[in-house]
Amino acid sequence: MADSLPGEGPSGGLTRSTLRSETLIVLALSLGASAVSALISFVGALTKPGGLKDQAANLNSSQAPGRPWLDLAWQLFGIATALVPVVLVAHLLLRERAGGLRALGLDRRRPGFDLGWGLVVAAGIGGSGLLLYLGARAAGANLTVVPESLPDVWWKFPVLIASALQNSVVEEVIVLGYLLRRLGQLGWSPTAALLTSSLLRGSYHLYQGIGGFIGNVVMGAIFVLIYRRCGRTAPLIVAHATIDLVAFTGYALLAGRVGWLPTG
Repeated sequence: MADSLPGEGPSGGLTRSTLRSETLIVLALSLGASAVSALISFVGALTKPGGLKDQAANLNSSQAPGRPWLDLAWQLFGIATALVPVVLVAHLLLRERAGGLRALGLDRRRPGFDLGWGLVVAAGIGGSGLLLYLGARAAGANLTVVPESLPDVWWKFPVLIASALQNSVVEEVIVLGYLLRRLGQLGWSPTAALLTSSLLRGSYHLYQGIGGFIGNVVMGAIFVLIYRRCGRTAPLIVAHATIDLVAFTGYALLAGRVGWLPTG
């Protein structure tokens, strides 16, 4: 149990107006912008002739087909730039004298706890998430998710691993640790903060369809409850990275080889 619940920390003398503006800027530079992009993509998919399941949502695709070294450069550039908002959050928490990302429970103090509970959470959520996706797609409420369509080159799996890590760090630091901390400092109730974090998580997955939205709202709520219990983002980063890693590499290994896995 954490000494204090996430979001109860002092604001370092920052005014409510500053905290509010800062939070909106961080979201506008990261997952808030992704939510708007996902909404536009979802509207486009809905208004396109044919059903949702006949369309594909590509997660890790080639940026320079036929030019593997240029493609690799673009892949690494995309991963690195996506992490910049996390660096911004760390800077803001240092300015606040909160200890940087340690204030969100992202450190090396409890590696065994973080790894063990992360894998337990991943096992519980990963299987149910796959079943929800398959059911939503069969019902015509979800696009066909293509976790990767990278060329078969030497850097394919290292990039997929890096992508899974980047996704997990960005999402859990910003939409879980940072957002809950700021909403708590702004006086939001625990229920309102949970709903906001969960709905934001679901909204930037709308590009996948209704199933992706609902599944990630539920996952977001579970993650908030776990985070409030342990006060650490690290095990949830492990869980999220594990789920994405299995999805990305599993698809790369199984697509076209098993009948139950939809392909784009």
